[in-house]
Amino acid sequence: MQYLLRNKIIAFCIGTLFLLPNITHGQRYLDLNLLDHDEKKFHFGIKLGANKSFYHFYNSNNLLEFKDILSVQSIQNTGINLGWLVNMRLGEFFDLRTYPIDLIFTEKSFLYTLKNNMDTLKKIQGITLALPLQVKFCSERIDNIKVYLMAGGKMEYDFAANNTSGKLSERQQVKLKKMDYGIEAGIGFHFYFPVFVLTPEIKASWGLRDMHIRDNDLKYSNVIDRISSRVYSISLVIE
Repeated sequence: MQYLLRNKIIAFCIGTLFLLPNITHGQRYLDLNLLDHDEKKFHFGIKLGANKSFYHFYNSNNLLEFKDILSVQSIQNTGINLGWLVNMRLGEFFDLRTYPIDLIFTEKSFLYTLKNNMDTLKKIQGITLALPLQVKFCSERIDNIKVYLMAGGKMEYDFAANNTSGKLSERQQVKLKKMDYGIEAGIGFHFYFPVFVLTPEIKASWGLRDMHIRDNDLKYSNVIDRISSRVYSISLVIE
């Protein structure tokens, strides 16, 4: 079910990006929409998006000691984003914004190449509540289009992180911390319609914390040293 939902969201985001230039081109000779939108101190929106996530990691020196594990790779997987935007106007070209509710559903994987070149895949599900704080720099409005750049930091809490004590199942052989923090940057476009603003955005996020909880009893964890998260996302925001 989650796989089908991810594919529908990705197709919707990509299809909308291709259609927007044609829609806005037809409006160039019409009246400008929502002229007072950017003058408001606060405005709000709903975000829907898709992401590609993986772990950036370093091999441990212990990898050479395990004869049955030859190598480890981090595999990219798709997920979905849901959020509620709060935007505060700071000036003519600058905004401060956050997502008080920002849910990120991810699936990251480690691919282990074992002895005799057999592979085993260890999947790590993530249900993350993020709290970003971003500064947005906007261009001047051209007809019903405006472009912007954004950058900021974030705090995250992963409800699904397997950092609890006790015996882990076979598919949970890497322990991760629940709390993370990092930086992010992106680019987006505001398309002004008569009753709403549609904003496609592309963003990259880099986790700065070492998420790995080392456990000498877990061989799949022992061959890995530092782990940090990476997420690339494409979103649509309706304001």
